[in-house]
Amino acid sequence: MSGPEIETARLILRAPEMSDFDGFAAFCADAEVMHFLGGVQPRSVAWRGFSGVVGAWMLLGFSMFSVFERSTGRWIGRVGPHKPEGWPGTEVGWGLIREAWGQGYAVEAAEAAMDFAVNELGWTDIIHCIDKDNTPSQAVARRLGSGRRGTAMLPAPASVEIEIWGQSADEWRARRRGL
Repeated sequence: MSGPEIETARLILRAPEMSDFDGFAAFCADAEVMHFLGGVQPRSVAWRGFSGVVGAWMLLGFSMFSVFERSTGRWIGRVGPHKPEGWPGTEVGWGLIREAWGQGYAVEAAEAAMDFAVNELGWTDIIHCIDKDNTPSQAVARRLGSGRRGTAMLPAPASVEIEIWGQSADEWRARRRGL
């Protein structure tokens, strides 16, 4: 399967491949990483989520990117456009392994993914679905220029209330011009 490959100063974002699954499964097995992402998932459930991401690339032409450190080639997470059935909007979301936290990678990858969503997919609005207690992700959203818009319910099976953060494509473009 092919998709775009996006390079940033420190990262490479590309559509997931089978070789990414071990990193994805380890990510899903980490209780701290998964605290705000639905909880720990055994490898079999992680496989279903991974397959859903790959399937979305095939069906929709977009989904979460696998994210790699350019310097090491290490898989460090998944970031990108996300719009499952029943979702509250066109989301760019992020999730990184613990060893990648606190280095600005989430913002760097999300900026590239938001550029892709606006410029290539033609999205006019971008949201981020964030747990009300997930202050690190709220900080990422703020650094991206997104504001809190209210709350929404995620569709089943999650069926949890989350905060919606976001901005319009025009706001994103203006921010990018100003940087």
